Amino acid sequence: MRVLSTLLLILAVLPVCGQDPSPLQKAIDTDYEQHLWPLFDHFHRNPELSLVEVKTAARLAKELREAGFQVREGVGGTGIVAIMENGPGPMVMVRADMDGLPVEEKSGLANASTARQESPITGQVVPVMHACGHDVHMTSLVGSARRLAALKDEWSGTLMLIGQPAEERVIGAKAMMEDNLWARFGKPDYALAFHVWCGGKAGKLEVSDGSPYAGADAVDIIVHGVGAHGASPHRGKDPIVLASQIVLALQTLVARELPPRDPGVVTVGSFHAGTKHNIISDQAVLQLTVRNTSPETRKLLLDGIKRIAENLGRAAGLPEDQLPEVIFSESTPPTMNDGKLARRFRQVWTDKMGDQIMMEEAFVKKYKKGMGAEDFPFFTTDPPIPSVYFSVGGTPEGDIAAEEAGGTQVPSHHSPFFRIQPEPSIKAGVQATVLAVLDLMKKGN
Repeated sequence: MRVLSTLLLILAVLPVCGQDPSPLQKAIDTDYEQHLWPLFDHFHRNPELSLVEVKTAARLAKELREAGFQVREGVGGTGIVAIMENGPGPMVMVRADMDGLPVEEKSGLANASTARQESPITGQVVPVMHACGHDVHMTSLVGSARRLAALKDEWSGTLMLIGQPAEERVIGAKAMMEDNLWARFGKPDYALAFHVWCGGKAGKLEVSDGSPYAGADAVDIIVHGVGAHGASPHRGKDPIVLASQIVLALQTLVARELPPRDPGVVTVGSFHAGTKHNIISDQAVLQLTVRNTSPETRKLLLDGIKRIAENLGRAAGLPEDQLPEVIFSESTPPTMNDGKLARRFRQVWTDKMGDQIMMEEAFVKKYKKGMGAEDFPFFTTDPPIPSVYFSVGGTPEGDIAAEEAGGTQVPSHHSPFFRIQPEPSIKAGVQATVLAVLDLMKKGN
């Protein structure tokens, strides 16, 4: 069994289709052994929460300075911006997110995080883990920076690298933009980012021509009522009953109002009301997440939530000044790839990395079905910037096959058991990023 596992690991990192390694791939292999693996190990052992990625940002800034970039720290909080000017040409931005999650790691890895940190939200000390692969993203950003600095004679223009805070709370990109990011450093002509995908085969790539990540809105519904004794419900207006009706009615938005081929999600993730068995409360609070992949779908869902909540309040006999309050708070638009640019990169990657580097279309359709959201669009939608957000597989193919056969399920993102195979993931992330940047910034473009 040990021999078989070793053979599978060797095969996972061999060049695709039996090709001889390119000079770029050889350089990445060497850099991984000497520099990137220890760096990943450091990031994985030392995660930090959103908005307090102080030590993480400092280490990332140090790495990028040593690669030859001019680095500015403290942008939008703990964000960093690294610039390398290399003659005339386009400005290309590459972004990596930095924050971990308040999760206790149970992966069983030798370098599992034991970090604990005070939460800026609750003030409580909580365990922290890189349960979404941001350690892969940062390590790959450094690897890409080091390769592109070594290849300066092959490209021309300005390279901008972003270390972004608070992606997990979908507020970090917006904070950097509100800190006058483009006015201070220049507006990119193109923008790139990737996410490691636990459901994808390690070291393989996936890119969509359309929307790889959904838009997300956080919605709170405050349902007012009239408190009363539980034995005398006729003397009150029960907000729990009304809120329950709202929860059920909201399900019709996707089932009966959204066209069947348009994706959307309305999930009630929290329902709080009442204090005791025999007391009818005077308030109930619902918390929702709403997902979409187009502005039209977003409007339909948000308008529908407000309409349903308010009109069910009217049906319950509440006066106009006591109708349910619908509060729209945190929001991020859907991530939209530039289709032409995505197809261009797909061709570059298959030409340079081999025909088998892309995940099979049937595999992607089968496994990539969620509606996760990203705040990357805050960089790319206003003003619009041609951008591509792609995926790099992070799980050994054998683990995915075992799940398909009824074995152990591959842990999802945000799980305490989340684990990524770092070597093929980081190497593929670096190579894909470098090749895309070189194609955009090659001399003579």
